[in-house]
Amino acid sequence: MKTGILLTVLVILFTSCSKNKDSSELRPLLLEQLKNTYDHQNWFVPTKAAIEGLTAEQSNWKDSTENHSIGELVSHIVFWSEVNLRGFKGEEMPGFEVDNETTFQNYTEEEWQNLTAKLDSIQSEWQQLTGTATSEQLMQWGSEIANMTAHNAYHSGQIIYIRKRNGWWNRK
Repeated sequence: MKTGILLTVLVILFTSCSKNKDSSELRPLLLEQLKNTYDHQNWFVPTKAAIEGLTAEQSNWKDSTENHSIGELVSHIVFWSEVNLRGFKGEEMPGFEVDNETTFQNYTEEEWQNLTAKLDSIQSEWQQLTGTATSEQLMQWGSEIANMTAHNAYHSGQIIYIRKRNGWWNRK
């Protein structure tokens, strides 16, 4: 519910900023959302805290073939955050085909550690680039960044649910 309200506020602010061609209010809001959904505890648990301390075995656990594992959800977050980041940076993606199902994978311990490090790197770069982006970039990408943060918060909630269900969640 809070994510929906947040997204509505972001869309209203983005629309207002877009009409006025003023990104001065948009930058701090987008930075706050990038931080709050990844590594800064505010109203809800950010992704970094949601996956902290998990083993690869735990990340691969699934209750059925219909539901995703934590590892699959993190892989999915990494994939879409990276695709958006590459687009934001203007990088070419020759031969790139979007197949959402390929984002859902299982991991060995080493692969899981590499995946969480990659997520950290991507999210840190998003924060840095948003902080230094031009007004034009913020106006062009503001809505996509806002949607991405809502997407990541949604999947973080799923991760926490899986952890709670299995007794892997420590409220502290």
